[in-house]
Amino acid sequence: MKRLWAFRNTLGVLLAGFLYTAPGLAQSEGGWPTAGWKHSTPADQGVDVTVLDALDRELASGKHGYVDGMLVVRNGYLVYEKSYSHDYQALFEGKDPKRWQYNYYDPDWHPYYKSGPLHTMQSVSKSVTSALVGIAIRRGEIPGTDVEASRYFDGFESTDGDPRWRAMKLRDLLTMTSGIAWDESTVPYTDPGNDCAVMEASEDWIRYVLGRPMATTPGERFVYNSGVTVMLAHILFKATGKHADEYAVEHLFGPLGIESFYWKKTPTGLVDTEGGLYLTARDLAKFGYLYLHDGVWEDKRILPEGWVASTTTPAVDVSESNDRKYGFQWWLLPYDTGSYAYTCLGYGGQILLVLPEHDLLAVFTGWNIYDKPSLSAAFALERILEAVRE
Repeated sequence: MKRLWAFRNTLGVLLAGFLYTAPGLAQSEGGWPTAGWKHSTPADQGVDVTVLDALDRELASGKHGYVDGMLVVRNGYLVYEKSYSHDYQALFEGKDPKRWQYNYYDPDWHPYYKSGPLHTMQSVSKSVTSALVGIAIRRGEIPGTDVEASRYFDGFESTDGDPRWRAMKLRDLLTMTSGIAWDESTVPYTDPGNDCAVMEASEDWIRYVLGRPMATTPGERFVYNSGVTVMLAHILFKATGKHADEYAVEHLFGPLGIESFYWKKTPTGLVDTEGGLYLTARDLAKFGYLYLHDGVWEDKRILPEGWVASTTTPAVDVSESNDRKYGFQWWLLPYDTGSYAYTCLGYGGQILLVLPEHDLLAVFTGWNIYDKPSLSAAFALERILEAVRE
């Protein structure tokens, strides 16, 4: 493991990252993609290649913005994979990366880390963090989702003694129903009025989150809040004695055969679980495959029994005008059979779709932060479903 340092936020705060590369892995048995995906033709797995080819042409033309890659897995086989090249150096020219939170216009950071194979995951990091929480529960290091969150924050001043703070459960953090006053949805991430941007420009992200007042009773209302996922990073560390990146190597990425990743850290050394993870598209597909198989990998249970069901059962409505739901740091997109696609979403066009009833998953990566139409998860889901033939 190698510890790397880089300036990353608007104030140029020095942050640590975690770049991991594992030793070689033996070929797995039973069709698990631990050491790599098996390949098949789309037709052999009941997928219409003409539909995917049509989508490929659209993505290559730029019709849906800057998409970097697409892959589709059916019945455990990689049946379709495309990548698209964009001159991000030229696109970033004239934009000062220090003016933008998260260095969005710095080609050393986005969309690929140091121009290598690792792609920014943005808020897909949240879904991975949820899995780590589940693993810690399975291992007995966290009692369960009904544990009071406040027990892990002794020594921090928070919310002016509001009794609603003490009522907050781990479940409320997982479902974004913490009750903490927060706004990262009504203004752009580059706006200083955005709570997420202010948190990321601060010296201590946890203190910023805990310093926000309570707005509602925990569990009552969904408010998208990247700060609560940072709270999960702190809880993982306090409960397990290991930071999320190290814990992932031992209990999640290692078993899945994810050989390399990069994970940013905050100024205090806490892992940036709300958006700092970098993976390859194929390794993100492995993460989806774990959920496609109820948290079991190589016939060994990784996630607690029932965790995938809890994660993908609609816990809260996102809004009155939107029929998508939210589970444990996963989005749930409905489609015409009455089912939900388990969905990880990240800023800029990071999409993981998991469809258990079709034994199918799809990954899209991109960097749509420009004035162009971008690929939506609902559109991607619709087009992928069009390709399913049996």
